[in-house]
Amino acid sequence: MNLYEDWILPSLLDIVMRNKEVTRYRSALVPEACGVVLEVGIGSGLNLPFYGPQVQRLYAIDPSENLLRMARKRARSVSFPVEFFARSGEAIPMEDNSVDTVLTTFTLCTIADPLAALREMRRVLRPAGRLLFAEHGFAPDPSVQRWQHRCNPLWNRVAGGCNLNRQMDTLISSAGFHIAELTANYAKGPRPLSYIYAGSARP
Repeated sequence: MNLYEDWILPSLLDIVMRNKEVTRYRSALVPEACGVVLEVGIGSGLNLPFYGPQVQRLYAIDPSENLLRMARKRARSVSFPVEFFARSGEAIPMEDNSVDTVLTTFTLCTIADPLAALREMRRVLRPAGRLLFAEHGFAPDPSVQRWQHRCNPLWNRVAGGCNLNRQMDTLISSAGFHIAELTANYAKGPRPLSYIYAGSARP
């Protein structure tokens, strides 16, 4: 057992991911989810308060049992059923074309094989479904990119496998999605950490 990754890091992530900038993205994106929803990387459940009444059911995936424990507590306050899976996004235990919305927020940076996970998300989405995403990633400015590359090896070790230098729009398109809406800009915070890709895509 890794004491830091299994016990200390989940609590740190829960605290850090409650910051105002991240919450601003959650509050804008999550209410768009509707129907049967799959959230990949639910973490400690910080998106749960932002889901609207149009959600029928939520399936929630995360590999961390300790983060899921926090999410289960938060799920007691929602009005729709939630089913949790202690799994990574590369192997989603759901049938093809079975969900209306896939949501991923600040998750693709940590998945070991994000392209495989995105292909799984596309597989389970219905043809008229949507992928909603808000992810930090590779910045457009060369000076920031250099810092992202320099810092990434250490950051990856201390931040639970998080990567600073993934170009999220390219990853999403490479998985076969058609990006319908995209905003990409710096949020408040250190620039190597705060270039955010947010939007929606169709399978």
